[in-house]
Amino acid sequence: MSEFHPDLSPLKEPLGFIKIIEWFFSMFAFAACGGYKGTTTILVSCVGLVNRTATATFAYPFRLNKVIFSSPDPTRCNGTWTDFHLVGNFSTSAQFFVTWAVLIFLYCMAALLLYLGYMHIYQSGGILPIIDYLFSLGAVFLWLVSTAAWGKALADIKISTGPRIMEEIAACKLPGSSCIFGSVSTMGSLNVSVVFGLLNVILWGGNAWFVYKETTFHKPNGNSPSHGLYPPASGI
Repeated sequence: MSEFHPDLSPLKEPLGFIKIIEWFFSMFAFAACGGYKGTTTILVSCVGLVNRTATATFAYPFRLNKVIFSSPDPTRCNGTWTDFHLVGNFSTSAQFFVTWAVLIFLYCMAALLLYLGYMHIYQSGGILPIIDYLFSLGAVFLWLVSTAAWGKALADIKISTGPRIMEEIAACKLPGSSCIFGSVSTMGSLNVSVVFGLLNVILWGGNAWFVYKETTFHKPNGNSPSHGLYPPASGI
């Protein structure tokens, strides 16, 4: 009963086919978020300097409060330029989202191994389908929570790296100094990560139904009579 029996037929059924999609979607989710690196720039004018670029580079896990704008020139504007950090630490939400996506990626690999090699055990009416079902329900909830948290963090990151940073830089408000917002890297891949998070919520919700059909909650117990307490009458 415990031998590995290779069988690709589960991939033709929703149970296995959806698991492959979940595997890909989780990979896209953590890759789009965890691999991001961007910059925001401002143009600084100060004593003896006109429109020199100052750059702040930020990346996953988005501890923006540790990111400093580079000095616009070696003299630091004759001592008028002071270090300025971006605002906010969004590492908790970002790492929660990416860590959960990685765990789902690994779980899908393990589940596919189970489906393709040990389906005879999985469908024997044991506890494996129940564990799979409960995990699927938990996955729906955690995908929703992690995506919502990361989506809110992303909105705040866009604010913290956008034109509103001009209001916080003290060196830009000194007499003889001025700053103009330059640009910020596109965050398309981060938007994509949120989209994949939402798609995973929907996908795991649908997957939970097909896993439920494999559990004893849905299938009748094979040890119990299928037509009531009494055998059918054989005739008069």
